[in-house]
Amino acid sequence: MERKKAVVLKAGEIEKARRAYRQRLNPRSLFHGTGLASRAGLARAGVSIAWLPSGKESFAYHAHHFEEEWIYILEGQVVSEADGEETVLEPADFVAFPTPSVPHILKNTFERDCVYLMGGERRELDVIDYPRLGKTYLLRAAAGPTDFHELGPAEHPFGPAAARSR
Repeated sequence: MERKKAVVLKAGEIEKARRAYRQRLNPRSLFHGTGLASRAGLARAGVSIAWLPSGKESFAYHAHHFEEEWIYILEGQVVSEADGEETVLEPADFVAFPTPSVPHILKNTFERDCVYLMGGERRELDVIDYPRLGKTYLLRAAAGPTDFHELGPAEHPFGPAAARSR
C-alpha cells in the first residue's frame, strides 16, 4: 500500500483561496469561505473555514436526512437557530447536527464577523429539507458543485392491473 503524504495548508494560501458564497434560497445568505478538506486531498470528510459578516445568514434554514454536520466557532459570535430554538455561540463553542438532523441556520446579528469551521460527511447522496420554504432536494455529489434535484410530492405510478377482457 502506497501511503499518501500529509498536506499542509498555510494561512496565506487559505486566505488567497477565500471566495464569497450565497445560497439562492435565502436572500440574507452571504459568507466567505475556503474549503480545506478537498484542498488537502481528503475525500470522505468535509471541512471548511467560513467568515459570516454582520447582518448575514449562512444558508437557508435546512435539515439533512443523511449527512452529519458540525460547527466550531473560532472568532466572534453567531446565533445558531436549531429546531426553532436560538443559542448564542462564542469562540470554542461546538454544535453538532446528528442525522436525521433538526432544521438549523447560523445568523450573525452581531457587529463583527464570525469565523468558524464547518464540516461533516461527504456522502454521494443526501436529502435536505427546507421546512420554511416547503422544499426538499436530493443532493448528489458531482465533480464540481453538488447537484440539487428538487423533489415533488410522492407519486404512486403502479397499482393493480385491470382484469383482462377475453
